[in-house]
Amino acid sequence: MLAEMPAFLRRNPAIACVAVLVLAACTPARDNSAEETSAAPAADAAAPIALEPLALPAAGQTTYPQLTTSPQGVILSWMENETTAPTLNFAERTGAGWSPARTVAASDNWFLSSADVPTVMRMSDGTLVATTYPAVDPAMEAYDLLLSYSRDDGKTWSRPISPHHDGTKTQHGFASLYEMPGGALGLVWLDGRGKESMALFHGAFDNAWKQTAESAIDDRACECCQTAVAMTADGPLVAFRDRSPREIRDIYASLFTGGAWTQPRPVFVDNWRIEACPVNGPALSARERQVAAAWFTVKDDNAQTYAAFSQDAGRTLGTPIRLDDGTALGHVDIEMLDDGSAVATWVEFADERSQLRMRRIESSGARSAAVVVSDGTIGRVSGYPRIARHGSDLILAWTESAGGEEGGQAVKGAIARMK
Repeated sequence: MLAEMPAFLRRNPAIACVAVLVLAACTPARDNSAEETSAAPAADAAAPIALEPLALPAAGQTTYPQLTTSPQGVILSWMENETTAPTLNFAERTGAGWSPARTVAASDNWFLSSADVPTVMRMSDGTLVATTYPAVDPAMEAYDLLLSYSRDDGKTWSRPISPHHDGTKTQHGFASLYEMPGGALGLVWLDGRGKESMALFHGAFDNAWKQTAESAIDDRACECCQTAVAMTADGPLVAFRDRSPREIRDIYASLFTGGAWTQPRPVFVDNWRIEACPVNGPALSARERQVAAAWFTVKDDNAQTYAAFSQDAGRTLGTPIRLDDGTALGHVDIEMLDDGSAVATWVEFADERSQLRMRRIESSGARSAAVVVSDGTIGRVSGYPRIARHGSDLILAWTESAGGEEGGQAVKGAIARMK
């Protein structure tokens, strides 16, 4: 478990304890006044899932998969590690299958972490946008967030531009991209310019790539948990792990509406008090004003994953639904379906190994039986698995590590369809 964490996390004993926590070896402080979630989910009644293997264009030593969608298809991006400089590649899956793999850029000066991976996204006008994280000061583990774009399907890329202009040698990462109405690009990221605490920032660029926004949404966020954004009918909704002065690190959400971000509010009051970042961010998916959220938390010293539904663009969410069946490692993702249900994925520790699992859930609390996507018998599930929907297909991508010094890592894939 610790071997697959970024170096800056492994070197922090408090954060390393969090990794062991999910294997039931650590016990974080917990506020017993927290409101309890339901411990007895509804019987397994949601429609089942049919799962098939999916060959991916990522070959050789590959890691850090990311999935994004557009009306055109699903884009898979990944890091290839067989060359002297790590390379960011991508391919797109349409009705005709996978496109040939293409390269965005390569560099031996990127800050690389399985928790904070580059992204390639297609805008509605066909423009491709990619993020990279050049290291600024390795000793301070400081890095920048840069954006590049391509108007010719990735044959050529623009000169990278930065959405942040503070000039500090601090962390700028964990970015989530989205398209605003009218084709403008929006993004959120974690920003360390305040030095005393990490902040959640928002930026925007118009169609001519002129920056139109750079402002804080929340001035105290968890240091290294992924952010998530979903586009609702009311505007973009962002979810992130907050950090209170008492070290309560629950998942919060904010909606951009009326030209401003709403005051961040908890998705649910787990009241998880922990002295270090758990490196476990939330996931969001939206369909008009319906939203599904998934997250990781710890209750009564048990690591757990949950999901909840909203009918008002994320302003309020219903009763949490337990996703896992035992000891969760987290690393969640979620996708909504047309009927208002959702499919969630998470990593669970079972049979003495980490397993990637998925299940269908409904707002009523009904759940399908959990499906094991990868049971860890051939290769250990590592990193942060992703799921994306295009049409009736749900595409999954994750990293498997064969173990040992020569075992290497490879991005694997599967496709799921509702029965």
